[in-house]
Amino acid sequence: MKKSSLLLIPAALLPLTLSACGGKDGAASDTPKVSAGEAVPPPAGKAWSDIVSVSDKGGYVMGNPNAALKVAEFGSFTCSHCADFAARSSDELKTMVDTGKLSFEFRPFVRDPLDMTVALLAGCNGPEPYFPLSHQLFANQPALFEKAQAAGEKAYGDAMNQPPATRFVALAQLLGLIDFVKQRGVSEDKAKQCLSDTKQAEALAAHVQEANNSYNITGTPTLLLNGAVVKDVATWDLMREKLKEAGL
Repeated sequence: MKKSSLLLIPAALLPLTLSACGGKDGAASDTPKVSAGEAVPPPAGKAWSDIVSVSDKGGYVMGNPNAALKVAEFGSFTCSHCADFAARSSDELKTMVDTGKLSFEFRPFVRDPLDMTVALLAGCNGPEPYFPLSHQLFANQPALFEKAQAAGEKAYGDAMNQPPATRFVALAQLLGLIDFVKQRGVSEDKAKQCLSDTKQAEALAAHVQEANNSYNITGTPTLLLNGAVVKDVATWDLMREKLKEAGL
């Protein structure tokens, strides 16, 4: 599938400024000098990593909402570097979040219709299962790309030519994504409902535009620490070192 076709943005969505996968040159900003402070106990019967909420930026926040350290990732479900970040960070990040010193927010940075389709499904069952499901969708990325390639230009174009309320349903069916999430607790009816939610698609697109306006996102993942871009850091190994410097 040619890149130009894959990156066709449906007119029903707000304009998206496409960014590269793996770029490190975000908005110029110095990493804030912050300290993680003392551990904070979670609510009774819970671990901080079990507590997930939706932010006003359209992201999913894991952990103590009042943590001293707040990390946010602008990530794309069609970005191999983002998939690598998710895989490498998962266990250690959860351990850090459980101290109550750190919260982690994933903000979907939608770059193309395939990305939008996956992002709509990732949030379909609400905040609590978001991170396990999104990580499984990241792990499925190579198989997803193979199916997209095998489907061909015509099938992709036919899906994209459908009305706004059905085009992402058609794309998900074409690529086996509805069956994928059904096996992970999202019913077929619920998946189709999420994929046909044009207001949610427009909201995701609007958050991308807002991120571009605020941070000049040129690549994913782009990482924030307490609201400031962490320059030249786009891998978990480098981000881990920044967090250790802050006391984690």
